[in-house]
Amino acid sequence: MTQAKAKGATVKRRGQLASMVHRYKKNKLAVFGLIIFLFMVFMALTADYFFDYDIQALEVNVRERYLTPGSPGHIFGTDQYGRDLLARIVFGTRISLIVAFGTAGIALLTGTIIGSIAGYFGGRVDNVLMRLMDVLMAVPEILLAICIVAALGPGISNLILANGVSGIPRFARLVRSNIMTIKSSEYIEAAKVNGTSTFHIITRHMLPNSIGVLIVQTTLSMASAILHVAALSFVGLGITPPTPEWGSMLSTGKEFLRQYPHMVNVPGMAIMFAVMSFNLMGDGLRDALDPRLKN
Repeated sequence: MTQAKAKGATVKRRGQLASMVHRYKKNKLAVFGLIIFLFMVFMALTADYFFDYDIQALEVNVRERYLTPGSPGHIFGTDQYGRDLLARIVFGTRISLIVAFGTAGIALLTGTIIGSIAGYFGGRVDNVLMRLMDVLMAVPEILLAICIVAALGPGISNLILANGVSGIPRFARLVRSNIMTIKSSEYIEAAKVNGTSTFHIITRHMLPNSIGVLIVQTTLSMASAILHVAALSFVGLGITPPTPEWGSMLSTGKEFLRQYPHMVNVPGMAIMFAVMSFNLMGDGLRDALDPRLKN
């Protein structure tokens, strides 16, 4: 009997997953965003097989400076040092994705822990934790990230930490609201009566109900992280040249905007498509995970 129930539950989960995938596939824009994202991941993982980092992305080549897009051997042209813009964009993709995933990971993990504790225990614990989150939310995310990076110094690890800390309140409030909604449910009360531990109740019975909103918020958080790292690098607080990063490429290219606009257009388009892909995926996942759209 127990095996039959377990098998039925497995079939039900597979049916729900198939239904979610079907709803996601019906959203053409979401599929387009997923394709862009997978292409970015592919470029980041295989960049070393197609380009030489030291020669094409870093080495100065005075003879090939300011080449326009479509030039032989340089699809996107070159910059003021003769470096291939396509190679720099591809290697910049790796940095942007590392920061995006790292930022989302810190914000998701820390925010989930804080939101779970605040929502489950309530009372004074909830007041203290949520007031701390209010303090963080009172400061604009980009300004908070600038303050942290200015204090710790530029670098990938500091960028991840700065953007991750600024994104914690959103995850904490999402998890808290979901847990407060279901903590008075009958199956939660039954678990408490049976002596189930608090950790087990939160991780096995409460958090699974928040997975949908957390996945959507994670994709949106990654989009914000890419914008923030580009903005910080643009003002000199992020990844410093000559390391290829989209924001720093915009910063160095702005001086040549009138004569050689491709030096700004190419990294600008890379940022635009990256952020757009995460936003489209987030919208598609929100619709696919919404149980009200099953029919």
